[in-house]
Amino acid sequence: MSEPLGVAILGCTGSIGSQTLDVVRLHPDRLRVVALAARKDAQSVAAVLTEFPDAQLALFDEQAARWLGEQVGKPVASGVEGLASLAVMPQADVVVVAVAGMIGLQPTIEALKAGKRVALASKEALVAGGAVVMPLANDDTLRPIDSEHSAIRQCLQGEDRSGVERIFLTSSGGPFRGWTPEQLREVTIDQALNHPTWKMGGKITIDSATLMNKGLELIEACWLFGVAADGVEVVVHPQSVIHSMVKFRDGSVLAQMGHPDMKLPIQYALLGPERLPSPARDWQPMHTPSLTFEPVDDRTFPSVSMAREAFRAGGVVPTALNAVNEEAVRAFLTGRLAFVGIFEAVGRAVSAAPRLAPTLDNILHADQEFRGRFNADLAEGVYSKSAL
Repeated sequence: MSEPLGVAILGCTGSIGSQTLDVVRLHPDRLRVVALAARKDAQSVAAVLTEFPDAQLALFDEQAARWLGEQVGKPVASGVEGLASLAVMPQADVVVVAVAGMIGLQPTIEALKAGKRVALASKEALVAGGAVVMPLANDDTLRPIDSEHSAIRQCLQGEDRSGVERIFLTSSGGPFRGWTPEQLREVTIDQALNHPTWKMGGKITIDSATLMNKGLELIEACWLFGVAADGVEVVVHPQSVIHSMVKFRDGSVLAQMGHPDMKLPIQYALLGPERLPSPARDWQPMHTPSLTFEPVDDRTFPSVSMAREAFRAGGVVPTALNAVNEEAVRAFLTGRLAFVGIFEAVGRAVSAAPRLAPTLDNILHADQEFRGRFNADLAEGVYSKSAL
């Protein structure tokens, strides 16, 4: 039997990282943890380390890294460079990139350059940096963890990509499905965090409420599967059983189905296409006998249209969209911006972003520039605050 794959988990304390550890625990003969990293939750990393004491460590936050090093008595790398050092370490065969924000971009690039397999959950790496990431990757070395993109990858396994006519990304519709633009003006933080299907962190939960998660996933799908923006359609599927679909030129439509559970796409990214027992909850057809679909209400939720426009524009426009959305979500969660202000801010960014070549330097510069622009405008009272 071959040695277990060495797994470096960047973002080990979050939802995806924690569930990745569950998958590793189920398959100790196939997977072993060789590195653990997080943004700044040193105490949680220390707790995980008791189970995997040989793992190398990194924290993005330098102060937290120093504290953790003192507590565990071993070196703890810090900053983006620290995360990247774990991504290229010889013991790592698979690098799970599940850190929130742009800090996952450079570790992803370095891991791919080093010939590692990347299991990608951090949307920013492709949304903002797809133009620099994809030339380094192929279908085997870059494997998506998102349930939607995992579903598409599974549907395409063994298929001729030239036969693909359309990709359907499914969306639960979020907590405000059926609401009007006027109703959204009064959305509270608690309402937006109450997702009907998935249990996730604050950022992705708000992205699900605005449907920006589907806009970001549209951009990711275009990069991952080599399709144009018009080749991806988002449909609302409230039951969240069909995770996405692929339509072929002969009219056939393949779908991947199951209960909402991230452990299956995580395991598929780590060990697929081999099918092994997983920790995912079993699904049977009679569990959800009625499956329904609806169009996206673009008037109420313009996020998908804005993301499509950003991808068509190319360059650093998707970077600006991603950066301002991230800052706007943070502002909403801290009570400084109305829910509808997120749409307003992202729309301004897409319109204002320069049409520059998407080099790594330009991407990183645009990311910082548009975060700064948004926060300056927010301080000047430019955006909607009707619900605050």
